Amino acid sequence: MFWKTLLTTFGLVFLAELGDKTQLATMLLVSQNKSPKAVFFGAALALVCSTFLGVALGFLLNKIIPANYIQVAAGIAFIAIGCLLLFGKI
Repeated sequence: MFWKTLLTTFGLVFLAELGDKTQLATMLLVSQNKSPKAVFFGAALALVCSTFLGVALGFLLNKIIPANYIQVAAGIAFIAIGCLLLFGKI
């Protein structure tokens, strides 16, 4: 079960991060600063910290709110943001 969850999480996050604005920003930083090690470690640390916050908040929220409510709220939020982007409000 652990390995299945680990591999599923890796695959989902890896695919979601490919070609997004974070990856483009890291490429831009490397091209400007010529320090790939510093950019790599800075971006990796940022992703680890961001992921830690997501896991910690998800864990705490799950103790207060049932998971299906969180999923529905996240779905509604994504739809709302999509609509706002579609109509140029963001």
